[in-house]
Amino acid sequence: MTVLFAAAYAYNGPKTLQLVAREWGVETAAAPGAEVDPGLLQFSKLAPGTRLANREGGSVRPDAKSYFRKGISSSVVYDDEFGDTIPKDSEANAPLPTEDAYANFVKAVVGSIYLHAGREAAKSFVKAHILSRYLDISRLFQFKEPVRELSRLCAREGFEYPVARILSETGRLSRHPVFVVGIFSGPDKLGEGQGPSLQEARTRACVMALKSCIAGS
Repeated sequence: MTVLFAAAYAYNGPKTLQLVAREWGVETAAAPGAEVDPGLLQFSKLAPGTRLANREGGSVRPDAKSYFRKGISSSVVYDDEFGDTIPKDSEANAPLPTEDAYANFVKAVVGSIYLHAGREAAKSFVKAHILSRYLDISRLFQFKEPVRELSRLCAREGFEYPVARILSETGRLSRHPVFVVGIFSGPDKLGEGQGPSLQEARTRACVMALKSCIAGS
């Protein structure tokens, strides 16, 4: 779920939607007046040194006073689509970062398309402008113990126990050896990795096997 939260934030988080709005040509206008285009995002800047109130204003979680209970399962149930704590309702005119204003603008555009053109038009718009951006999901995965996790995955899916085999090597007795190791489950090769030692190559092969199994499932 942590990877899902990270991917969701990368695709439609505030920072990403701010970039999308800027690419559309949306600009901001401080201290709006009669000469300001009403199509611009208008806001007032606070004086330097102004103390801001707590943006969150508390939490809607029932265990707000015991954050030690916050885990992945409770984040799925109680938190937002990014796994962040949902704040309680605050004032409508409370100060917000500029990136939130840009993000709300993009969300408002998508909402207006959904309202006036329907669900399919909104889905096409989101796919064209947001989901079409390239994101290497494999870089979001982090495995603490890839060898053990791969063994557990194979046992859960009913695969044969994964076995590491040397595919090739060069310079074993030199200062810069290179080993290529493959991870096999029966006759099937799950992944392949290389490294300066057998242990490193085996670990990288397990990581590649985990990524291929998870991405292919």
